[in-house]
Amino acid sequence: MNPFSALGLAAFLRSSLAFSILIAYGLDLVLADPPNWPHPVKGMGFLIQRFERALLNPAQPGRLKKRLGFLPALIIPAGLAALTQALITALYFVSPIALIILRIFVIYQLLAAGGLARAAWAVAKSLKRDGLAVARSELAKIVGRDTAQLNSEQIITATVETVAENFSDGVVAPLFFLALFDLPGMVFYKAVNTLDSMLGYKNERYLDFGYASAKLDDLLNFIPARIAAFCLLLASLFSAENSARALRIYWRDRKQHSSPNSGQTEAVAAGALGLSLGGPNYYQGKLVEKPRLGDAIERPVLSHIRRINKLHYIASTIAVLLAIIFVRLVNIV
Repeated sequence: MNPFSALGLAAFLRSSLAFSILIAYGLDLVLADPPNWPHPVKGMGFLIQRFERALLNPAQPGRLKKRLGFLPALIIPAGLAALTQALITALYFVSPIALIILRIFVIYQLLAAGGLARAAWAVAKSLKRDGLAVARSELAKIVGRDTAQLNSEQIITATVETVAENFSDGVVAPLFFLALFDLPGMVFYKAVNTLDSMLGYKNERYLDFGYASAKLDDLLNFIPARIAAFCLLLASLFSAENSARALRIYWRDRKQHSSPNSGQTEAVAAGALGLSLGGPNYYQGKLVEKPRLGDAIERPVLSHIRRINKLHYIASTIAVLLAIIFVRLVNIV
């Protein structure tokens, strides 16, 4: 086989993917997301804003908004995935080593295990040392709800919820599409997920325009969310948490959430930690009643943030190992 052929490129990518995942995960745990570094998601956000400004007019009828919303939902992920594949191919013929370095860097940037845990730690530290105002400000960086009136228990509960929910779309889902479709698949997923985070709100402005982005995100996350729940359940076995209760609450409450996917991981976390998650919260000034997941066996305290982070780290490592095993098995076949 000619090493510098399309088949040679595919074989090279398959054989180096497990190594790339392992190194990228290590970088993510050590470095997380330095604030001044360039980040692919920032570029995705810029593109989404440009599409929104060009296409969305609040005076448009809802049907037109919904149709126009399909344009960014399809063009941005597909375009970025195609651009990623073109860059991979070009670099392979120029320098395979440079290709490996680039792939490791992008995988590291698109994984959120370290960044998510550090953001949760920042909330806990602020709540312990600096008071409610600073803790609310730190929490606002990682949640969509209004934080200005939250008390300490509500801040802790919101932090647990966001770590549990974002474990799926920040760690498991990117790894899932990376393992299946290499870097273009990971980029495609992250673009869809970013579209949903920016346009997927159920308010007057985005309900119709963000419909396609939200539905595509739900579709792509369907399998990863259930894998993420499995990883969290396994993690509860390797920690001091109540794995039997985690399984029971997962089975009972996983379908209670309005999202077809978020309830999967949140139900496991609620059961493992003995907390009640969900309930009423304000989003952009509007009260949203979410179903309760879990039983209020324990009151939310600072140690719950440490405990969810421990579960998150163990579950992330399990997800990485599963991805590597899958990649190696596919390479052998």
